[in-house]
Amino acid sequence: MDTPSAIEFARPVELSRLSCGEQRFEISANAAERTALAARFGLLGLDKLDAVVRLGRIAGGLVRLEAELDAEVVQTCVVTLDPVRNHVAEGFTVLYGEGAEAREVTLDGEAETIEQIADGVIDIGEAVAQQLSLALDPFPHKPGVGAVNVSAGSDALPPDSPFKVLARLRNKNDSKE
Repeated sequence: MDTPSAIEFARPVELSRLSCGEQRFEISANAAERTALAARFGLLGLDKLDAVVRLGRIAGGLVRLEAELDAEVVQTCVVTLDPVRNHVAEGFTVLYGEGAEAREVTLDGEAETIEQIADGVIDIGEAVAQQLSLALDPFPHKPGVGAVNVSAGSDALPPDSPFKVLARLRNKNDSKE
C-alpha cells in the first residue's frame, strides 16, 4: 500500500496549548476525508467516522490519548465479493512522548509503546484513522455466507475446482500408505 502524501484526516493538536487537565475533542470526517480514507484502507465506502478524543498529560512528561471511534464501513465479502456493511465501535489508548521518552514502558501491568511526538504536535485524526484500520474485519462475510470449506470432501467442490483435483491426489496418495 502506498503511503499517502498528505494525511487524509488531519486534526493536529499543539501540545503547548494543552492545559494541565484533560481536554476533550469531538471530531468527524467530512465526505472528502471519508472518501480518501476508504481508498487508503481498501474499503468500498466509509459512510461515517466520528470520534471522541481525550488528551491529557500524565507522569513522566507523557501524553495519553484516549478515544472512542464510531464508524460505518462498506467492505467486500471475501466469499461473494458483494458489499458488506459493518459498524465499527472501538475504544483505544495511545501514549506519546518526546525524545528519549519514546520507548516501551510498563503502565498498569502491561507493556505499552510510546509514540514519538513530532514537532510538539499530536495528530488526533491520524490516530483515529490508524485505529480504524486495525479494527476493520480482515475477512468480512455477507450475512448468511460462510467460508468455503475445502476440507468438507471433494464432493462439495465444483467438478473443475483445483481443490477437487488436489483432494483426489491426496486420496490417491493416502491409499498407497
